[in-house]
Amino acid sequence: MESAAVPVHADEPKRSSAPGQKGLKANAIGYASNVVIAVASTAPAYSLAATLGFIVLVGGMGVHAPAIMIVSFLPIVFVSLGYRWFNLHDPDAGTTFAWLTRAMGPQLGWVNGWAIFLADVVVMASLSVIAGLYTFRLVGWSAAYHSTTAILIAAVIWIAVMTWICWRGIELSARIQQFLLTFEVVILAIFAITALVDIYTGHVLKGAGVKPLHPELSWFNPFALSSGALATGVLLGIFIYWGWDSGVAVNEESENSAEGPGRAAVLSTLLLLLIYVLVTTGAQSVAGTGFLGTNSADVLSPLGTVVFGNGVLQKLLLFSVLTSASASTQTTILPTARTTISMAAWGAIPKIFGRTHVKFQTPDVSTLAMGAVSIIWTVFVVLIDPGKAGNPGNVLLDSITAVGFAICFYYGFTGFACAVYYRRELFVNAKRFFLVGVLPMLGGLLMFAVFAKAYLYYDVTKNNYSPPFDGFQVPIVIGIGGLLLGIMLMLVAWPFQKEYFKLRPETADPAVLEAHFACSK
Repeated sequence: MESAAVPVHADEPKRSSAPGQKGLKANAIGYASNVVIAVASTAPAYSLAATLGFIVLVGGMGVHAPAIMIVSFLPIVFVSLGYRWFNLHDPDAGTTFAWLTRAMGPQLGWVNGWAIFLADVVVMASLSVIAGLYTFRLVGWSAAYHSTTAILIAAVIWIAVMTWICWRGIELSARIQQFLLTFEVVILAIFAITALVDIYTGHVLKGAGVKPLHPELSWFNPFALSSGALATGVLLGIFIYWGWDSGVAVNEESENSAEGPGRAAVLSTLLLLLIYVLVTTGAQSVAGTGFLGTNSADVLSPLGTVVFGNGVLQKLLLFSVLTSASASTQTTILPTARTTISMAAWGAIPKIFGRTHVKFQTPDVSTLAMGAVSIIWTVFVVLIDPGKAGNPGNVLLDSITAVGFAICFYYGFTGFACAVYYRRELFVNAKRFFLVGVLPMLGGLLMFAVFAKAYLYYDVTKNNYSPPFDGFQVPIVIGIGGLLLGIMLMLVAWPFQKEYFKLRPETADPAVLEAHFACSK
């Protein structure tokens, strides 16, 4: 390892941490797979089922949930531009970890690598439990649905199966994601379109609490909301967009690794915006805000009955949530394993985590370790607070909230670091200043603002599911406590990974942006 990070030049000596030198399978997937993995990682059906009702319940929200989907998109797309420009210069599977190491030094790089790991492990419990619950709900196995033991066994099996798929090869992972996401998006589109057609034709099915509404342009106006309602809604909105960066984490295994994954990141956020606005509008129209709030723990299951009755399509909507959660379980393992293999290649953690499978060319130890840690965390969270009657426990629900702190942390640093890394190239022209500097930095600043708002909001007991733990709110213990643990682990690692911590920040090679913008003219 050299004593300072260096730009990625074609003629530089190949280090073990350089893109293409980690043992991952090059050119294994194409641009379409990058987009699919990015969108699937957000788990659109699961995210809407688990979050839309809580957005509606925000005080003062009223009918403006579609506006929240639009406003929440803005910091996400701004940060995705940071991913775009960073990946153009350095298509490293470690993404934020590698880029922060280059732009702002190894200490911030290490902690941001930890933040990715933290967020992915914490959310795995929710994804696997939801997959287990929907498996039993789909087949009508009521006894298992209400059994903590059965739910926990199903969750562990889902994690184990998806870990095996990720370990088995990136091509298999990509093919499965293409099937699962296609099914999920088609069913969500049928649901939203059917709901809107029913509204305008007057064929809405009646049910308890159902109060249909005709869509209005005012639903999409965020300026009709108070600053408090807007900020709180965005806190929840950020979570449902999270995950699109998984498509960039497989960059070293992608065709056109410098360009394709970065473009896929931006495109995936646009596709998610379309999906979320369309489904939110259809759901609110066909049932009303009161129905969504009453069924906030899972809005899609009862909405399926309202729109489709108890027929085949209602079952398929349930199945789409199952495939969504299971697909996201898989695509959460993918980026985590690639973050840790990159950290090992850079010398930030023990080299054993950098081992790749000889035949499958996947992160061998990192993938299996991610699966094992996820199982341990899931068992712990479920057993400490099992929940009742097929509903997740309070600690598990608060852990989903806690993920937002890690998300805003590493997304925010990525956007900010992009402007820092390219700072010497920003004043060449207005286009470069705006696209490479202003927008990514603005995205980062918005993420930090959401982080601060989240702390203030969740530091109030009534805004959480669980009672305080030793005076601290559970989401803050898991989220911010987890980040502080990362800082302590970084300090512990420092004496053992001395060469990595000798690295110094750098600035981007000007030839990269010059070549890109010259080609785009």
